[in-house]
This record gives sequence, structure tokens and C-alpha cells, in this order.
Amino acid sequence: MRSTNIAPQLDRDGRAALARRVRPEDWSNPRPREIYDLVVVGAGPAGMEAAQYARGLGLSVALVERNQLGGNSLNAGSIPSKTLIHSARLCAQIRDAAEFAVSSPAELKLDFTALKSRMMRVRARIAEYHAVDRLQHDGVEIFFGDAKFSGPITLSLGTTSLQFKKAIIATGARAHPPNFPGLDEVGYRTSTNIFDIPELPQRLAVIGGGPLGCELAQAFCRLGSRVTIIQNDPKFLPREERDAAELLSESMARDGVDIMLNTTVVGAHAESGTKFVDGQNYDKKVSVPADEILLSIGRLPNVENLDLKSAGVVCDDGGVKVDEFLRTANQDIYAAGDVCMSHKFTNVAWVSARMAVSNAFENKRTRHSEMMIPWCTYCEPEIAHVGMQVWDAHEKSIPVKTYTVMMQDVDRAIADGEDDGFVKIHVRDGTDKILGATIVATRASELINEMSVVMSTGIGLRDLARVIHTYPAQSEAIRLAALAYEKDNPGRD
Repeated sequence: MRSTNIAPQLDRDGRAALARRVRPEDWSNPRPREIYDLVVVGAGPAGMEAAQYARGLGLSVALVERNQLGGNSLNAGSIPSKTLIHSARLCAQIRDAAEFAVSSPAELKLDFTALKSRMMRVRARIAEYHAVDRLQHDGVEIFFGDAKFSGPITLSLGTTSLQFKKAIIATGARAHPPNFPGLDEVGYRTSTNIFDIPELPQRLAVIGGGPLGCELAQAFCRLGSRVTIIQNDPKFLPREERDAAELLSESMARDGVDIMLNTTVVGAHAESGTKFVDGQNYDKKVSVPADEILLSIGRLPNVENLDLKSAGVVCDDGGVKVDEFLRTANQDIYAAGDVCMSHKFTNVAWVSARMAVSNAFENKRTRHSEMMIPWCTYCEPEIAHVGMQVWDAHEKSIPVKTYTVMMQDVDRAIADGEDDGFVKIHVRDGTDKILGATIVATRASELINEMSVVMSTGIGLRDLARVIHTYPAQSEAIRLAALAYEKDNPGRD
């Protein structure tokens, strides 16, 4: 449990405090035990969750990390991106203040250096909860260095060998490299280093219309960059419903993002100090000038240099291959998080890590395919989903009925001026069993959690209609959808 009174004293930008917590400069690896109950490879969200959960069971644990504690989520993913997005949202709210009878300044000034300092302080504060000294206090033995398997129950760090009864591979994933010519030569950014840019770029080209590409395209535009986003598909967010993606596209266009859909990047070049992204839109050639290029075309699992073959672990392009219980081909080695899961989210990393430990040591038989996974794209409006999409149900020949409530019909959304979006709840036709839900709203990341609880506990739409919600609240949209079901099905079920 997190302490409620942690208010760490940070240096001006948090850099020194962050370093102390994620990888101290004067660190010396401990002397290894003869054998560990569990060795965890990778100290991102999955690895740290596995290590701490295993310690809670009284197991001896070694946690091995080649870079810094916290992994992508803390250092180059969820935390820095959401910090940036929050500042961008404030910029947009200030610009639109007149709509709410508030005078906005004639000129909006962004201190990008101060924004980066705040980002570092936020990372440093969050790192405190899983800092080196806190993990040590909990009994986790931490080893920094490049590790590889040297046998079915042995992990090596240079001349040091760690013997284990069980191991969990939790090495995460990294940004997919470019697959078209010229980009390496002109230079580009990924989620790994986009937050290290020294100043706000005047022009930013974003390649890829997935969640991260859309989030950062909108955020940088709101901060003041001229942004062009290039997507080879006819819509953004291929996992989401078309009308959700269209709402996002309209929102980004209103913010000033230049949108190029159905455009394939074919190369990049530089002229007179300016970078250009070259694309093809049907028969039309396009060339987008940029000071910085952000590449966001997916992620690849970190499996190289682990010598998985020596451990009898099989992997492919999707990462470490696991069974339903997260076991690899070596029955003493499990995997968790981005290195093996198709849904590469922090919440999935946490849950799969606990599942792997529980299956390995508590004789549990929990299947990862049974996880109820909510996810969210943190644009404005946010787009969140849990459970089946309509096309998933159709593929399984499950009849579906959908109940939709527009946010423009929700009192709190109207009062807040946040009435773009909708709530869609899919049920098995003829019953109130909820199959899935999509929420597009300013607070969709919060609203979707209610649907996750409801679906995980088996509550149907009829019972949900009888749950009292606060008023006014944007979650009223969920209740209205449930009431629509009850009106359609009086006295049934």
C-alpha cells in the first residue's frame, strides 16, 4: 500500500532524486545466494510487480535490470506522456476560456524547460514508491547489468551466476524501428527519447496513428507546435470503432493538427537543414517538412541478447511464447508484460506478473486469456474500451444488441462543455449480459473502470439500471444506457 504522506524533497528538476531511486551511481550488486526461489529479468511494471508480490509470499527474489527501475512506463511512456498531455490540456482550456466567461491572456506563453523539469519531478516522485532502497527494505535483491540465460535454471551477469527454482522474463518492449529508407540518416524520435528534446519543435511530423501517435500529435499541437500526423490506414486507432476514431480525428483537426490518412510513408530526406517525410496518398506524392520526426508504428519485444535458446525458451516476432498460464517451453520459466502479451499496457503487465507468480508458486491455474482488460487512449476526448467489440462477437456468431447514449444528452457533460462523445454498451441479444463497452468522453479513462467492475462481477444491465449514481456526473451516461435496456425489456430476464 502506498503511504499517504510521501512528499519527497526533490532537487530543482528531480533529476538527482530520480537517479538515486532508479539506479544509483555508486551501486554494487549484492553477493548472490546459492539459489533463489524466483529470479525476475526486467524491472519495469511487470518485473517489479512480480518481485514484490513474490516477496509477499515469503519467497527469495532476485530482480535483474539492465538499465533503470521503472521500465518504459516510468521513464519513456505513461508517466512522462500523461504529464505532457496535462500541460497541453491546460493550454487548450486557457485558449478556450472565453467560452466559459473567463478572460484568457492575450498571449499564451509556454515555458518548455519548466514543463520538462516538472516531468522529471513527477517521475522522481512516482519512482519513490518502487525505489531501490524501498525494494531492498522489502527483501528484494537487486542486480544491475546485462543478463542472459546460461542454462535452464541459470541466469548470468558477466561472471556472476544466479541459480533459480523459477524465473519470470519481464523485459518489456521497445519502439519499432523504421521500415522505410532515409529516416536513420535524417534522424527521428520515438517514445524512448521524444521527451528529451531540448525545445518545443516548431514543426513536428508524427508517423503512425495508434494511441501514442495520436496522443502526442494532439498534445504537441496544443503546446504550440505545427503538427502533421501521417497514417497509412483510413482511420486512426485500428482497434477502436470507426465513429470513435472519427470523433478523435475531428477533435485533432479543430486543435489544428494536419491530418493525412491513407498515406504511406515511403522515405525521408533532408534539404537545407530541414527534414522531410515523403509519402504517397493514392496517386499523389506528399512531402512534409519537420524540425522533429516522431516515429510511432508499434513495439517490439525485448528478447535479443537473453540467449533464450540456452534456457529452452521459444520466441517469435510476437515475443516470448507462453501457454495460457504464462509458462514458456521451459516449465520453470514464465513470462509477463509486454515481452509476451499482445496488449502492451501497464495494467496488463501488473496483472500478468501476479498471475505468473501465482501460477508458479501457489498452484493456481489462472488463464491470461480470461483477463478483463480495459484500455484508454488519452486524447481529448479520451477513447476507452473493455470487453468485446461488435466485430469480435460477430466472429463468434454471438448476437449483439448495442445501447448508445450521446454525451450531448448528459447533464454534467453539457454543464462542463465536454459533450463530445458517447457511451456504447454491447449485450448479448435477448439478455442483459454485458459483452463490452466503448466510451468516448473527456473522462473515459475513469468511466470505463465502472464497466470493468460491472463486467468482472457479472452484473447485468438490468441490475446496473438500479444502481444509484451521483448527480450530476458524466457517469450518468452509463446509467442512461442501462435504463434504455430496461425500457426495452420490461419484466424480462
